[in-house]
Amino acid sequence: MKTFPLLLLLLVFLLLGLFRPSSCLRPIRDRPSVVTSATWSDENALFKRDEAELNPYYWNITGIYRGTWRFMGPANGSSKFVDSSGFQGVSVLELLSKPSKLQGVHYVTGSITFQDLFDNEREHARLRIEGVYVWPFRQLRMVANSGGDGPFPEEEYFRSNPYHLLGMFSNQVYPDPLKGNNGEKNALTKELEKYCNVEIAAKVSRISASQIEGEHDKYRFEGLTEAPALDSDGECFTPILLNASSINVDVYYNKAVNYTLMVTFISFLQVLLHIRQMEHSNSQFGASKVSLIMIGQQAIMDAYLCLLHLAAGVVVESLFNAFATAAFFKFVVFSIFEMRYFLAIWKATRPASSSENWEVMRRELSVLYSRFYGILVGGILVTYELRVFLRAIVFLAYSFWVPQIVTNIIKDTRKPLHPQYILGMSATRLAIPLYVFGCPSNFLRIEADKWWCICLTVFVGVQAGILLVQHYFGSRCFIPRQILPEKYCYHRKVESNPQASDCVICMASIDLSRRYDYMVTPCEHLFHSGCLQRWMDIKMECPTCRRSLPPA
Repeated sequence: MKTFPLLLLLLVFLLLGLFRPSSCLRPIRDRPSVVTSATWSDENALFKRDEAELNPYYWNITGIYRGTWRFMGPANGSSKFVDSSGFQGVSVLELLSKPSKLQGVHYVTGSITFQDLFDNEREHARLRIEGVYVWPFRQLRMVANSGGDGPFPEEEYFRSNPYHLLGMFSNQVYPDPLKGNNGEKNALTKELEKYCNVEIAAKVSRISASQIEGEHDKYRFEGLTEAPALDSDGECFTPILLNASSINVDVYYNKAVNYTLMVTFISFLQVLLHIRQMEHSNSQFGASKVSLIMIGQQAIMDAYLCLLHLAAGVVVESLFNAFATAAFFKFVVFSIFEMRYFLAIWKATRPASSSENWEVMRRELSVLYSRFYGILVGGILVTYELRVFLRAIVFLAYSFWVPQIVTNIIKDTRKPLHPQYILGMSATRLAIPLYVFGCPSNFLRIEADKWWCICLTVFVGVQAGILLVQHYFGSRCFIPRQILPEKYCYHRKVESNPQASDCVICMASIDLSRRYDYMVTPCEHLFHSGCLQRWMDIKMECPTCRRSLPPA
């Protein structure tokens, strides 16, 4: 049913192109209006072509195109859509070209999306279009096609494109009102199809290699869109100028691969940092100084990243290997190193449980794992329901150093974390959110937010700075002494006692004439200051009588 009108339209179009070259780029419905853009200034140049342009090789315009639209007039003169307040915005075309029976003529189907067209930014018009592309003349003529409510036959082709699939994936993870919809018609699109006869006339040009920048575009559309009303002589809206360039999927594919390489590299660095930290706190007392909540929060973050990368690999089959590799390394960080360290900290904070029977310890361990994975699954559901507030959720998740800062203050612990671990984990964990929300050309097509990225970096940097201050100057150094509880003084004066002037740690004599060269425990045992401090980094008990020691 659609073939005969299209062929008839094609014959008329060819006759007009042969006998009226000055109007070959005019819209299907002739208009007396003047186009001020340079797009239409060289219409006759289209016919000044050499024989090489008429060879059997043609330009395949199949692909995804992104550009801009703007009204020709100073404002929209629509009689149907008076609430259209936008003057310009973003346009996205998805085209699939197929050869027809006529030589030099291709049948084209696809869709065009007008974004920022109306006040409600969450609604945009997405119309199905079909028409013909005459490649010897580099001309494209298309009309809107209602075609029912289901997806058009070529929809699966576009959805198999990595650019489209990753856009849909990011739209589910982080909903952006300016992204394309999932194929369902909104009320705005139905109104346009009901009252308007949308017509598109465009010229196709090829971009030279010297002009290729950024997305490495290959083809460009420059055209005019008109929408006469079906029930009157008026117009649905003022004619729209279109300008769109093709997106090189190979470059987009390389962006996604480079991102997965970055995730793999930072995961490897995090493995090394975890090994360094576990060596730093390899004793039972050293592990008990580390916050269990801090490690658990980081483990949950890595588990989420593992699931997200695995889901992206499943959605985009052509990128499965790259995303599966990133997901595997995140799984290694989460399941092997962080969960192992998590369990070691839990055992260190419950020394009495290790001497109890296995049944009691297994029951407590089951409760611990059930709580952890319950929070993990519950967090997924909560994050999905509140995904419109994803930035706030990510900001809250990156407060993972706060539990350790509070633990240091409460317990007055000394040097629980290695400085390299603090700085390295802060830097590597910032890499992914800064790329997603700060890189203007990220593969997820999420709009960059410079101020949010600055705030997140400052927030994590302040936490890391506080931990470093606590490491070098004491856990409570920034808290006024007036509000701190009374603390035991290890450098109190003692009378000379020759029988107790030897340090049992290094077996060397102690010089009691210099007060800060020795330390006295509550049980009246003397040690060198450096010897006892290194001892207390391992265990908080007296080397002589095994009595518990207060924090230094």
